[in-house]
Amino acid sequence: MELKIRNFHPSDLCMLYAICLQTGNSGSDASDMYQDKYLLGHYYAGPYAVLEPELCFVLTCGGKPCGYILGTKHSAAFADYCEDTWFPVLREQYPMPEAEDDTPDASIIRRLHAGHQVSAAFSAYPAHLHIDLLPAAQGQGMGRALMQTFLAKLRDLEVPAVHLQVGKKNPGAIQFYQRTGFHLIEEQEKALAFGMKLQ
Repeated sequence: MELKIRNFHPSDLCMLYAICLQTGNSGSDASDMYQDKYLLGHYYAGPYAVLEPELCFVLTCGGKPCGYILGTKHSAAFADYCEDTWFPVLREQYPMPEAEDDTPDASIIRRLHAGHQVSAAFSAYPAHLHIDLLPAAQGQGMGRALMQTFLAKLRDLEVPAVHLQVGKKNPGAIQFYQRTGFHLIEEQEKALAFGMKLQ
């Protein structure tokens, strides 16, 4: 079936959540890791698609979403927007877990309560992104095509630079970002941060 990239449509949201979960274990399926199948999407996909849909692009196979790239043009402003409009309802729905709860669900719930944290190390790279493709859509150049589509939109918006973070346990993604022109800007305990200047 033909693979196509198009703008996000609200009807895509449930599939974005599903793709986020099915790629949520360093690119592999995380469905068995989480009791609540919506948690990853609530943090990593939903707020971007809902609050900044002009920066959400969907990869389809036979019309059905099989990948996406999404993000924000200004991380600090997006974090404030999420505090006002996205996280309050979710925090009521998901109370803070007990301190001894070390399950994957608890980890994401704590992120929901902490909100989006903007590191000073990324101040020169105000935009950020997330990209996920199901296995059937990988290895066909569509990840690069999604990236080019997203970066072109950022350039149209005159965004100076963009960053992303990737887990160290995901070497395939690390190589992909390096091949597409990103450079390392910070090494963290479990992740690497990459950036790209656009202007």
